[in-house]
Amino acid sequence: MCIATPMQVIRGGPVTALCRGRNGEEDINMLLVGEQPPGAWVLSFLGWAREVISEAYAQEVNLALDGLQEIMDGADSIDVDRHFPGLGSPVKEKV
Repeated sequence: MCIATPMQVIRGGPVTALCRGRNGEEDINMLLVGEQPPGAWVLSFLGWAREVISEAYAQEVNLALDGLQEIMDGADSIDVDRHFPGLGSPVKEKV
C-alpha cells in the first residue's frame, strides 16, 4: 500500500530537499511544489513532495497513520477519536 506521509524540510534546495518524517531522513524531490525553507512541511509520496501542508495537518495525518499502524500490528481496537478526530462527528448539511 502506498500512502503519502508528512515530511519536514531540514535543508531545502531547488530540486531536492533533505526532509525528516516517520521513517527517518530522506532526500525528497521538490519540483512539484518548489523550493521550501527549513521547517516547512510537505506531503511526500514515492519520494516526491506533492503538496505543502501546515504543521497542524501534518500532525493530523501522522495521528491517522499511527492508528493504521496499530491496526496493522494486530491491535483489536484503537481510539478512533484520538487517531481520526472529527470522524465520528455528525455531518452538517448545507442550508
